[in-house]
Amino acid sequence: MKQRYAVVVLFVLITASSMVSLTSYRATEQLVTDDMNQALAKALAEQQSDVISADTIQVFNSHLQIEGLRGYAILAVDTKKGFCPRPQVSTATILSLSDQRPSMILWSMAMLWGLFCLYQHRRNVTLGLYGGLALQNGHFVDARGNKVKLTPMQQQLMEMLWQSPTHQLSKTEICNTLWPKKPDANETLYTLIRRLKPIIEQHSDLKIEADRGKSYGLTIK
Repeated sequence: MKQRYAVVVLFVLITASSMVSLTSYRATEQLVTDDMNQALAKALAEQQSDVISADTIQVFNSHLQIEGLRGYAILAVDTKKGFCPRPQVSTATILSLSDQRPSMILWSMAMLWGLFCLYQHRRNVTLGLYGGLALQNGHFVDARGNKVKLTPMQQQLMEMLWQSPTHQLSKTEICNTLWPKKPDANETLYTLIRRLKPIIEQHSDLKIEADRGKSYGLTIK
């Protein structure tokens, strides 16, 4: 798989995990808020007072329908609304009550995919792969180790491009090396490149690109 596709898949998995987690948290937060508000309303109605006491907190907790909130929800005084009691609960409590299993599954998939991508990268480095292609024992092989069938002239041109530090050579360099006695080998080179391109693209993530007709180079798609 192309490197950029692997990164996109990893990004999608991480984003999906975060979105699922946030959605579950927000939904649970709304349920918790509604439950605490109804419990507070019932507690204040029973004691017929806005004064918070130990009894208020006890009655408030007894009216909570979400069992996981009991003992964790507290009552605070909201000074912005005339010292009215306001129920509160920690973010950790809401998170523990929300269903994070789908998010954890997606996160686990992201971790496994990341490890797989790291393994593939290290494997490519070990095998000397560039764009899913490697030169081994005088032959080009793909990422699976299968030999890429090339004609002698195609093999020679590929080796020249492969061994170049920039994987790029000028038309003059190629023609002078492959056809030293031919005055004008441009058309011959063009035909060779045209036939070599589909073979390389079929077996790797590489492609042969021309730079304004002055040079040719191997680049990753």
